[in-house]
Amino acid sequence: MEITWEIIWIVAAGGFLAAFVDAVVGGGGLIAVPALLAAGLPPHLALGTNKLAGTMSSLTSTLTFLRSGHIDLRLTGKLAPLTALGAVSGTALLQLVPSDWLRPLVVVMLLAVTAYTLLRRDWGSVGTYRALSRRAGIAMAAAALLLGGYDGFFGPGTGSFLIFAFLLLGMDFVKAAGNAKLLNFASNLFSLIAFVALGSVAYGIGLIMGSAMVLGSLAGSRIAIRQGARYVRPLFIGVSLLLIARQIWILI
Repeated sequence: MEITWEIIWIVAAGGFLAAFVDAVVGGGGLIAVPALLAAGLPPHLALGTNKLAGTMSSLTSTLTFLRSGHIDLRLTGKLAPLTALGAVSGTALLQLVPSDWLRPLVVVMLLAVTAYTLLRRDWGSVGTYRALSRRAGIAMAAAALLLGGYDGFFGPGTGSFLIFAFLLLGMDFVKAAGNAKLLNFASNLFSLIAFVALGSVAYGIGLIMGSAMVLGSLAGSRIAIRQGARYVRPLFIGVSLLLIARQIWILI
């Protein structure tokens, strides 16, 4: 496939915008995958190439949140291997089973997450998390494994679901976003490895989009850290609503 200036513009602009949003609340695939399809990639290559660019993006935002002290490495260090295992399993399953049947369930889950967040107006403004109980640890381990599998198999809303899981632990929105980003990086990386093994990555376009995503991730994560929950919360709700609208549109 010939890479023209028009293609470079489409994937670079789409990548920057996708990463800016994704660095904070997830949902970058809502922008990145359509941009790759618009550039002329077939669906299977678009998904694998998005994982390459997304891995570059999520690594950048993870390091930014880490340097600012918004990631609990003791917690996420235990959860990341489970997310990685789930991602590889989900990507392998994608080659055998169509993922479209998940769309109605995802719409229901996103609606529940958004409604819960809207009803609890001060939720995530102040962190109350101190330590992980046994029951919460089991629940988070299951969530890390299942959401890693979901990301490898289907993907839309993974960042939102991960943030929601950390909010349920009592973290504020910024810390929830930071910890979710590390797990999202783990799922992206190991899902990418699986896509590479399957030969489903367009490296030239992926590296162009990934470079733009690095810049978008730096901008998005730094603004989130400076502005705090007053910025992250409305963006989280807005992206969740857009994800819901897109999934319903595809279903119709």
